[in-house]
Amino acid sequence: MSLLLDFVKKQLTPEVAHPNFKAGDTVTVHYKIKEGEKERTQLFTGVVIQRKNERATASFTVRKISNGIGVERIFPVASPFIEKIEIGKVGKVRRAKLFYLRNLTGKAARIREKLGVREVEAKA
Repeated sequence: MSLLLDFVKKQLTPEVAHPNFKAGDTVTVHYKIKEGEKERTQLFTGVVIQRKNERATASFTVRKISNGIGVERIFPVASPFIEKIEIGKVGKVRRAKLFYLRNLTGKAARIREKLGVREVEAKA
């Protein structure tokens, strides 16, 4: 019976090679959009305010300020429309869900950056 369960879990688990990121990180999501017969890539850059679930049903929410208005977009991790995810800054936060950012504007909405993370990645 466990062989059957393992097989089903393996089929449901997507083979996605996205980088590891968490709430507070600034990411750029390259998302494929189909308009009629044309297909193009749209970039969505913002702060990850939450990650939800695991494996096949996992999703994350990215928030950005566009023309003074807060815009949030929810992306499924296993979506075939996500070409790649780039990590800009690694944020230093103490919470897993950053919903308090919705009430903050300007400099108050900034997140401190974790120092020393990019140098380690550059050396590797």
